[in-house]
Amino acid sequence: MNQAPARSWLNPFRNAPNLLTLMRICLAPFLVAAILEGRYRLGFILFIAAGLTDALDGTLARVLKQRSMLGHYLDPVADKLLLSTLFLVLLYKGMMPITVTVLVFLRDVTIILVAALLYAAVGRREFHPSIFGKANTLAQITAVAAVLLHQLTPAYWVVIFRRIALDATMALTVASGLHYAWIVSRRPGAPAVNDAK
Repeated sequence: MNQAPARSWLNPFRNAPNLLTLMRICLAPFLVAAILEGRYRLGFILFIAAGLTDALDGTLARVLKQRSMLGHYLDPVADKLLLSTLFLVLLYKGMMPITVTVLVFLRDVTIILVAALLYAAVGRREFHPSIFGKANTLAQITAVAAVLLHQLTPAYWVVIFRRIALDATMALTVASGLHYAWIVSRRPGAPAVNDAK
């Protein structure tokens, strides 16, 4: 008899993970505006806030057992929307190396095209995140944070941190792209790995 009140109490939080993901999407234009206006401290704070929503939505989904199909697709879309936009904006401002940006976009576009072709060929396919995809996303987040932090302080450790983060992003972008291609070529009829996240 106590289960009903408990479920009722948790009900307001049922959509909290998806709301946090939507909040991350809504933060994107404010973050872009802050960077374009040269307000890097505000941009860094907003980026950290976006990162926290990314960590919280997954945690809440697991704790509240509220994983949904919408959240399954919306979360990586939110990540890609935010990161891709930031890579372009930082490139425009001359803070992100063109090589890193081109590699990131080339990988993502290639994966989208391959996924579209596979969908057209064999119909709907389930996607699951891989360790390489997760590592690549983490590297991209770290790279953006390091680039923004470098605008706030010229400390030597920040310069080194930025260089390492950018190198790791390039390496993992290539590695995750090749891993995705290997999975598709080895198991063309099996569910593909969602390396886009």
